[in-house]
Amino acid sequence: MRLKMTVNGNEYVVDVEQEPEVRPVPGPIVIGGGAAPAAAAPAAAAAGGAGPNDVTAPLAGSVARFEVAEGDKVEAGQVVVVLEAMKMETEIAAPKAGTVTKLLAEVRQAVQGGQPLLTIE
Repeated sequence: MRLKMTVNGNEYVVDVEQEPEVRPVPGPIVIGGGAAPAAAAPAAAAAGGAGPNDVTAPLAGSVARFEVAEGDKVEAGQVVVVLEAMKMETEIAAPKAGTVTKLLAEVRQAVQGGQPLLTIE
């Protein structure tokens, strides 16, 4: 769209473009349901590597809280840990049903993307 404007007696012609609206994806993020992103692989290796039963951080941040404790039974899709990054919280869901066998981080601990947070057997 082309607009004509006058500012302080000077005439200007401005082209305006409308960008498509981007909508956020609702729901929790499920980790471990598919292939890990390439960027997460170096962080996971630096953190000692994630096992097949580990739930990993999708991004760098700090652990805001665990929604489960060791020994708790969880269902696939259940929120198990909440990360905080840039004043925003990200819910991490269990990729499968099972029992939480070990918490691998602590509340308020800084974590890197790909770092294991807990283990579900």
